[in-house]
Amino acid sequence: MTPGPPTLDAPWPVALLADRIRGWIDRLGTAWVEGEITQWGVSGGNVYGKLKDLREDATISFTIWSSVRARIPADLKQGDRVIAAVKPNYWVKGGSLTMQVSDMRHVGLGDLLERLERLRAQLTAEGLFAADRKKRLPFLPHTIGLVTGKDSDAEKDVLRNAQLRWPQVRFRVVHAAVQGDRTPTEVVAAIRTLDADPDVEVIIVARGGGDFQNLLGFSDERVVRAAAEAGTPIVSAIGHEADRPLLDDVADLRASTPTDAAKRVVPDVAEELARVQQARARIGMQLTHLLNHEIDRIGHLRTRPALASSGWIIDSRAQELTRQVARGAELVERLADRETTRIADLRGRLRALSPQGTLDRGYAIVQNAAGHVVGSPGEAPEGAVLRVTVAGGAFAATAGERLASPATEGHGERADDRRAAPTGTDPAAAQRDK
Repeated sequence: MTPGPPTLDAPWPVALLADRIRGWIDRLGTAWVEGEITQWGVSGGNVYGKLKDLREDATISFTIWSSVRARIPADLKQGDRVIAAVKPNYWVKGGSLTMQVSDMRHVGLGDLLERLERLRAQLTAEGLFAADRKKRLPFLPHTIGLVTGKDSDAEKDVLRNAQLRWPQVRFRVVHAAVQGDRTPTEVVAAIRTLDADPDVEVIIVARGGGDFQNLLGFSDERVVRAAAEAGTPIVSAIGHEADRPLLDDVADLRASTPTDAAKRVVPDVAEELARVQQARARIGMQLTHLLNHEIDRIGHLRTRPALASSGWIIDSRAQELTRQVARGAELVERLADRETTRIADLRGRLRALSPQGTLDRGYAIVQNAAGHVVGSPGEAPEGAVLRVTVAGGAFAATAGERLASPATEGHGERADDRRAAPTGTDPAAAQRDK
């Protein structure tokens, strides 16, 4: 029987009311709702959270079982705007109402994320994210360019931390919109303005965090290409560690926060002075060690017998020099004797072949008045004046009558074909000497 309506006189049992409530809720089925995650907690692999209406003050609790959690986006977190497929579930025993989530996704971000991934892949293929394109930051930039929102916390953080580390550092700040539709245009203009300034040595683009949609301007293709074209090194300090706009990939250096950017661009003067002192101390120690080592080595060398006394060097060289001098004198003497003997031999041969040698043996040279040597009796007619040269000198003579040569009478030779020979000499020898 169907119970009648509950009254004071005929109230329903609690179980009946709970059963009726569950029936009504079950008839609602699964519903898609939109809202903002205001609470997100994980326990035992399940998620327990709350979803708030975007305009009204209304909140529902939800539960995502671990089996469902594996199918939804892993980057869901508190503060995200989502749509969820929820099914109301009334627990009769406990009298509580919960919403079980069977699906959940970002609102309107599916297509946007897909476009961003396509753009990321395109720019990667063009080489804009390649590591070899990234420029090295200067060690101590004299002027730093800063692109950030006007009067923003990011600007204050960068300026304060940089000046604390190096008080003399200078900034050129260009304000730009860091959220909304004007962000790409103004950020591109600011980067190009600072890049054209020859005094600016590094550019920091800073923003103090925000949700994914607020950071979309820094994933705009125009901003990415402007950063890639800049000749000045770019430092991206957008959002917090979990945020990753495309500007981070193309920048020469990515800083997790604006404060981190200031610390990585500007060196700490105290730390650098300490490093200089440490380096000087290490160099001094190394030089001292090197000098002590060389002093010890020289002392060790000086203790060796070869260097303990230098006299042995002179003595050994003197002995060697004496031997060389003696050998040189001996060689010169031998050479002189040999050459003296050779000269004497040559002198003897020269004397034996010279006319003076022949004269010394008793021969004479007879010349007529014209100075010609008389070679036959016919060349000295009777009465002719002759010049006779002997070993001791020369004297004049007058040709007489022709005489016969004793050495040639038996051979039929004519007496007029013989030369005159000195008295007491062998005619045959005179003929040979002629």
